Amino acid sequence: MTSVPRPLEGIRVVEFSHMVMGPTCGLILADLGADVVKVEPAPEGDKTRRLPGSGAGYFGTYNRNKRSVSVDLKSVQGLKFATDLVRASDVLLENFGAGVMDRLGLGYDAMQEINPSLVYCALKGFLSGPYEQRAALDEVVQMMGGLAYMTGPEGRPLRAGASVNDVMGGLFGVIAIQAALWERQRTGKGTFVRSGLFENNMFLVAQHMVQYRQTGVPSAPMPDRVSAWAVYDVFETADEEKIFIGVVSDKQWAQFCTAFGLEDLLHDTELQTNAQRVARRDGFMPRLRKMFQAQNMTESATICERIGLPFAPILRPDQLFDDPHVNHDGATVEVTLSNGVRTQVPTLPFEYGGTRPGLYRDLPQIGEHNEDVARELGYSDEALERLRPSLGGGATSES
Repeated sequence: MTSVPRPLEGIRVVEFSHMVMGPTCGLILADLGADVVKVEPAPEGDKTRRLPGSGAGYFGTYNRNKRSVSVDLKSVQGLKFATDLVRASDVLLENFGAGVMDRLGLGYDAMQEINPSLVYCALKGFLSGPYEQRAALDEVVQMMGGLAYMTGPEGRPLRAGASVNDVMGGLFGVIAIQAALWERQRTGKGTFVRSGLFENNMFLVAQHMVQYRQTGVPSAPMPDRVSAWAVYDVFETADEEKIFIGVVSDKQWAQFCTAFGLEDLLHDTELQTNAQRVARRDGFMPRLRKMFQAQNMTESATICERIGLPFAPILRPDQLFDDPHVNHDGATVEVTLSNGVRTQVPTLPFEYGGTRPGLYRDLPQIGEHNEDVARELGYSDEALERLRPSLGGGATSES
């Protein structure tokens, strides 16, 4: 554990969440120093802990720096404990289905009555409108919101390769929460804020919506699009690797041609502007592909880096563990997964006062902080004993 910036220290957040969207929102607040208390079902804990396959990394990625309490919310004592926790908190965030929190007795109206200064953040599939009650997933909104169409080739809609709407939806939840906390300083009152997966997806594809209005032509899927620049492509190299290279200005075109020995292209009168180069790229792209196939990845990357050209090797996520920039101080923190493996996890992608937000609390075990939180809420020994059957018995293994 290291000394890290904690600008939200003193803010308590109670998190009722699972999967990605809610935990991401809580993670960002926790990384910034808020005391985030994750409420998990007793005794089994958040089912996200045990997801297989592509979901196996969710819990380990989005739950550091939090405390965990395990609570049976359907028991009288468990619900009272959760209510006491909300009463003593600044923020409540949840990402369950429509109506779930109300049925549990933890909806906004009930919680605002016991804690008028509470900022209540609901992370949902859809905001107000005809679809408000629909169930949603990241995949659902990508498909219906145009992102899957834009990601795959024509006729083959493809989900983006990360939980983009879940993660960004959680981030927009943080933005709304911080705005509400700032407003509370003036008014003394909390408020109800929401973030929606579908609306986040709309924000992502807005550029393509506006492009259509601007040009009258629907956007082509990214693999089939007409590039805005003459060189904006993935090339194969002699060592059977792949490298992306972008040439996005006249200055970069001159640098590219000079560095790679393409002076004839540089001086070609029909290739002097970007528009000319885009129109004639079919004439010179085969030559560029052949050129890169004669160089190895290191040679091509070294030249691009020397002249300041945008470039990138094509890597798998697991290969990032060996990347020197990823391994630079502060870029990752080390957490302990449920299988006992210690692993690096990326920190939040910004610096605060020259320092990246870091780790001050490892991933919590199920109900690890039951007694600590109860004591903070003023529970006596006798009250804690009455509560124990509803808490799942404290720290629990994940097996």
